[in-house]
Amino acid sequence: MSVTSAAPTEAAVNQQPYVVGLGGTLRPKSSSERLLRYALDVAAQHGARTEIFSADSLNLPMYSEDRLRRTDVAIALVEALAQADGVIVSSPGYHGGVSGMVKNALDYVEDLRDHPRPYLDGRAVGCIACAYGWQATTTTLVSLRSTVHALRGWPTPLGVSINSAQPLFDGDGRIIDDRAALSLRAMVGQVLEFIGAKR
Repeated sequence: MSVTSAAPTEAAVNQQPYVVGLGGTLRPKSSSERLLRYALDVAAQHGARTEIFSADSLNLPMYSEDRLRRTDVAIALVEALAQADGVIVSSPGYHGGVSGMVKNALDYVEDLRDHPRPYLDGRAVGCIACAYGWQATTTTLVSLRSTVHALRGWPTPLGVSINSAQPLFDGDGRIIDDRAALSLRAMVGQVLEFIGAKR
């Protein structure tokens, strides 16, 4: 007698934490995108539903308050963030700060100002800063956390800074920096712990 597993019910899916990740660069498989995907994989291993917006899906027009000019991708991003229980943002460090692409994507959160859960209110937000050198990682992380605060999000106590000047991945794209992996797992744990406590 064969046993087939039933598809999860809608109620079961709704009980899963929903974690949205955004970040990276226009170059697919950039270090910041790989780190984001690793963090989302960890969240999925702990039972979360995840969705990522990276590379071309963050190549958005500059934010404008004119909502009639929204692209389909911009609408999908805002709708995902509106439903998210938690968010993970990964930015490369550009000249000591958050990249323009990531900051522009976060500016679209302004479309949630009149939402029942305005901006990122009530959401845990894990922050990852990746740059070629420690100084840029620090300033980028501080900038990213400040933006999350301004959007009413709750940055996790642990923010992760990664120096991409050091070996991070093997030839297959797997993370080989144990310290980075440990930090990312701890940060994701804090996002999920916050979601559980809030529920």
